[in-house]
Amino acid sequence: MKKPASVAALDDLGRVQLSKHFFLRDFLYSEIANFHGIPNIPDDPDLAIAAGERLCDALLEPLQATFGRIAIRSAYRAPAVNGFGNARQKAGKGGYNCSSNAASSAGHIWDRRDAAGRMGATACLVLPWFAQRYEAGADWRALAWWIHDHLPYHSLYFFPKRAAFNLTWREAPERRIDSYIAPKGCLTKPGMANHSGSHAAWYAGFPPLPREGSAANAAG
Repeated sequence: MKKPASVAALDDLGRVQLSKHFFLRDFLYSEIANFHGIPNIPDDPDLAIAAGERLCDALLEPLQATFGRIAIRSAYRAPAVNGFGNARQKAGKGGYNCSSNAASSAGHIWDRRDAAGRMGATACLVLPWFAQRYEAGADWRALAWWIHDHLPYHSLYFFPKRAAFNLTWREAPERRIDSYIAPKGCLTKPGMANHSGSHAAWYAGFPPLPREGSAANAAG
């Protein structure tokens, strides 16, 4: 598929269904693109679609089946959008929070592979079901460990506002969790003693992963 060069072509691209409940258009909105007038359109639509399908099927569908509606805060960023945001961030302009295009490839930039050649995609999410509990004092690590024990994620990064988190699917996943919420830093990564085994005590009372999502379970 060619990069859209008309409104009609972009409309057709947005109609591509990535999974049972998600369409590509759900992931194309960007505050940076909207405010600064930079088109947020994939250069390589086929790669963006392939990565988005895996993100949705393996991670987002099981999350929505378990916890209810997902709120997508940000997701796909075109290289031009992400590069602009990164330049503004490095210049000390607040609110952009974009890493370099190299670091964002196979992350927020769905249509570029990372340095290791892996395909991937990131979405920043809020789970309203958990956000309400977080505002009432729930520990963000409860949700982090639930995802770790149930889903084949590559990386998780949690943020203080409504316990939003970046969720990444990537080929050959590393399975690492970090947070800007206290306790800040790395919660787990391969080689740490807490990486394996069950963490069910952290998420007692959480709904179980529905049977239809069990095929995506990487932790067993």
